[in-house]
Amino acid sequence: MAAGRQEAPDHQPENGFTPLDHTPPRLLPKIDASVLPSLGGFGKHQKQLVVLTWIPALFIGFSQFSDYFLLAQPNGTCVHPPANDSSWTGAPPLLAAPGGTPAFHLGSNETGESYSGGMAMLCACKEWKLELLTGLSQNVVTKWNLVCDSAWKVHIAKFSLLVGSIFGYLVMGVMADWFGRQPVLILSVLFMLVFGLSVSFSVNATMFSTLRFFEGFCLAGLTLSLYVLRIELCLPDWRFSMTMVASFLMVAGQLLMPGVAALCRNWPDRDDWQVLQIVIISPFVLMLPYVWIFPESLRWLLATQHYRRSKVMMLRIAKKNQVDMTTEPSGVLIELEQELHKKPQRTCIVKMMSTRNLWKNIVVLCVNSLTGYGIHHCFSRSMMDPEARLTAMCHTDYYTMAGIALATCLAVCPAVALMGRRGGLLTFMIITALASLLQLGLLNLIGKYSLRHDTVLRDTLNRKFSVAFSIIGMFSSHAVSTLSIFFCAEITPTVIRGGGLGLVLASAGFGMLTAPIMELHNQKGYFLHHVIFACCTLLCIICLLLLPEPRGQPLPESLADGESFTRQTLLRPGEQHLLLAKTDRDYSRVHDTPIHLTATGSATVAAATALAAVPASYALATGGELLDNCAVANGVKAS
Repeated sequence: MAAGRQEAPDHQPENGFTPLDHTPPRLLPKIDASVLPSLGGFGKHQKQLVVLTWIPALFIGFSQFSDYFLLAQPNGTCVHPPANDSSWTGAPPLLAAPGGTPAFHLGSNETGESYSGGMAMLCACKEWKLELLTGLSQNVVTKWNLVCDSAWKVHIAKFSLLVGSIFGYLVMGVMADWFGRQPVLILSVLFMLVFGLSVSFSVNATMFSTLRFFEGFCLAGLTLSLYVLRIELCLPDWRFSMTMVASFLMVAGQLLMPGVAALCRNWPDRDDWQVLQIVIISPFVLMLPYVWIFPESLRWLLATQHYRRSKVMMLRIAKKNQVDMTTEPSGVLIELEQELHKKPQRTCIVKMMSTRNLWKNIVVLCVNSLTGYGIHHCFSRSMMDPEARLTAMCHTDYYTMAGIALATCLAVCPAVALMGRRGGLLTFMIITALASLLQLGLLNLIGKYSLRHDTVLRDTLNRKFSVAFSIIGMFSSHAVSTLSIFFCAEITPTVIRGGGLGLVLASAGFGMLTAPIMELHNQKGYFLHHVIFACCTLLCIICLLLLPEPRGQPLPESLADGESFTRQTLLRPGEQHLLLAKTDRDYSRVHDTPIHLTATGSATVAAATALAAVPASYALATGGELLDNCAVANGVKAS
């Protein structure tokens, strides 16, 4: 008997069924729960690499906001006016200033015909003397006299960087999933230096815009690869804080950019804008050693079954984190040895369409990112004072937007810590929707019905309230865009994280593209533009409720992991189990109810009709049994 007890299986049968095998769960797919802890967790190796991803964030901030100085609106003096006209000084008729405010104003009471006549009169000037009031002493606009008939080239130059970034996010995201994160990072750095430095040697506006397109393409690949690498290096508790440090550095680049432009002013041997472009791009030379010191993402190697490279990487990380895996191999390393024969398997973002939940989550975040950046321009335009001087406008509006971005980063951190990713995103989206709706409709209604006789006071209050709601809207919409991008990086599986993040970043680029489009059309249709994005915020509030909460959860690695990463139910798992398990009810008195009597009576009639329809011999043989069954069904004992 004792021997029999020793040979009994360790695991008792469950639900009456004996398990077929006792295969232990795999450890390699559980990177956050098994692989990284066995290598020392978030150790010295990971922290050093995360710091290396922070350094370029400052330079990326310089490049993203360089348009405010390279394409800034100058002030102009007509040196040779038309005949019988004296010279005048004023803003040349560019369509819009960099911030979106029209640069040329005749007067608040001028009609459209007088405005067009004034524009025609200014453009009749034979020679302009253009002068920048802030930042540089000469830029692209003053270099090639991009005013009047050539003003559209300024907007094409603004388009080029954003359109290049959109294509870069889409293409480089797919390449990061197919070839790895490190090749995309190195390739982006090399071509960023080539095209970025070539921009400073442009000979005309066409060459400048073309090279800026490729600069934006490479800048997008650099931004995306660093973002993905940073996320994949961290354990769940460190992901958000490490990402927000990079966001702070990008805002620092935005704040320092006017100082950098001031240092490049009045350069003796070269144009100021060329010096500024060289100063912005040159620091990326510091990233060339990343070819040797920055390895491939271990998470991507394991998810795509590059097990031989993964083994070398794991031993290197363990050595750097002072974890000895040679004398006492862990279960992860033993399992990895058994998987070395498998071939790598890559996945394209297109396979996302075969999933049931994952593609919906990514589409929701794309719409959120598009709406956040699109409505951000609406708020920024409403905040600007059209009657302010150009110098004051450039300084005040630029630093106001940079200050709002800094305040957003400071507010997002405690909000996400308190409410989670989904709760914080939903809260900021609700604030954005309220600010937009109040700015569009409520202020006009208040002024119309409460201050109908005092026009000056009504306009003053409307202006002040509009600026207040614009600041609140810029604050919340910036937070929505930041959280949407981070949210996508967390819920997208490793095998397609580059492509998924590229889609959301490209959507953000489309949102930012609305600003130069509105400037190109001289702000025509601005109100409809704002109304459309306000409606999108209401739609996003509903869709956000469908997203899962990724806080504290391991990153999904495969498409199956991403598909199972769904929104939690409102009921707790225990309550839901009780609702499904309580089926042992007492139905002994159901036959007393009128509904049961009616149903069983109909069954008796149907049985009798069927008995009459069969042959007599078969009815005699089976009729008694059939009647007995009908009687039992009615609760009456057969005699």
